[in-house]
Amino acid sequence: MPEYKGAIKSKLPKAGTTIFSIMSGLANEVGAINLSQGFPNFEVSPELIKLINKYMKEGFNQYAPMQGVLKLRERIAEKMEVLYSANYNPEKEITITAGGTQALYTAITAVIREGDEVIVFEPAYDSYVPSILLSGGIPIHVHLQAPDFRINWNEVKKLINQRTRMIIINTPQNPTGSILTAKDMQQLEKITDGNDIILLSDEVYEHIIYDGYEHQSVARYPKLAERSFIVYSFGKTYHATGWKMGYCLAPEKLMNEFRKVHQFQVFSVNTPLQYALAEYMKDAKHYAGLTAFYQQKRDYFLKLIAGSKFKPLSCSGSYFQLLDYSKISNEKDTDYAIRLTRQAGVAAIPISVFYNVPVDNKVLRFCFAKENATLEQAAEKLLAVK
Repeated sequence: MPEYKGAIKSKLPKAGTTIFSIMSGLANEVGAINLSQGFPNFEVSPELIKLINKYMKEGFNQYAPMQGVLKLRERIAEKMEVLYSANYNPEKEITITAGGTQALYTAITAVIREGDEVIVFEPAYDSYVPSILLSGGIPIHVHLQAPDFRINWNEVKKLINQRTRMIIINTPQNPTGSILTAKDMQQLEKITDGNDIILLSDEVYEHIIYDGYEHQSVARYPKLAERSFIVYSFGKTYHATGWKMGYCLAPEKLMNEFRKVHQFQVFSVNTPLQYALAEYMKDAKHYAGLTAFYQQKRDYFLKLIAGSKFKPLSCSGSYFQLLDYSKISNEKDTDYAIRLTRQAGVAAIPISVFYNVPVDNKVLRFCFAKENATLEQAAEKLLAVK
């Protein structure tokens, strides 16, 4: 093709290929075990696959309603009431989306205007800031306090002003595995009391939380829920990230704005999957057992690497484990992640890339949502690192 000769002023001049693609590509190139990108390498439920096939054969293959299949929205409403004592109207306050990231982008696009400020806690999932910038917003970066990655609410309070339009929270948090507590939610209530700040709560790992802790959804807190978009992921819950299926909940006034954008982004999402998920969700055991399942994975991975020079940091949720490598090398985490992949044969994600201005704590993120055999192979290689 002839090269385009016109001028292009990029809307995302700092954006390049995501670190996930880079590290997964490198892992494939050198034949390394890929613990970098966050997806399971075990099978999706055969029962769920069978249900999808059933609805395809029954002819549910055309456009779903823009808001999502009502049966699925009703199942979600039932789950929210059981888990969080929260009442969401399935017709007016729940929308099915093409994954969690689309829901995040749609919520930001729906309410953020030129010059609006959005508070983002770093290290942060990498879609937040580009979404803010594409809407003309101004990201205000707040560092979580290492090594346990807690929020300093006094610092947040000082940043609130008339331009603050949104605060984005993520619990359990990607990439750190930290969680927000009831005290955190109470502080958030105080900070947002008496203003029009909207909350965007990324809760895609809601069922993956450890050591007896309960997930503190903003849905549990009426004063927060009334100003919140809450985003969830079927892909994370049912080990099917490639399906790109998620959903968003919000009070009717906010959801009206969300749907105005959603209908022009994707209009609707996969129809037979929605019917299959609606039927599959009748049995709560399919998500209720995730905590025990993934805690076994986390604990097993930590046991396997106990004799290594890597120091595990606290992981209270998600399927990511942070490992401190400062006793091994003083290299930048981006450089060390590449060397670890090439020389040791294990790919991980450097945490500094999740900051606006890189902060290097000598920490890498490893995904343990893998078959035990994969974890055993990776651990053997990590134990050999000197």
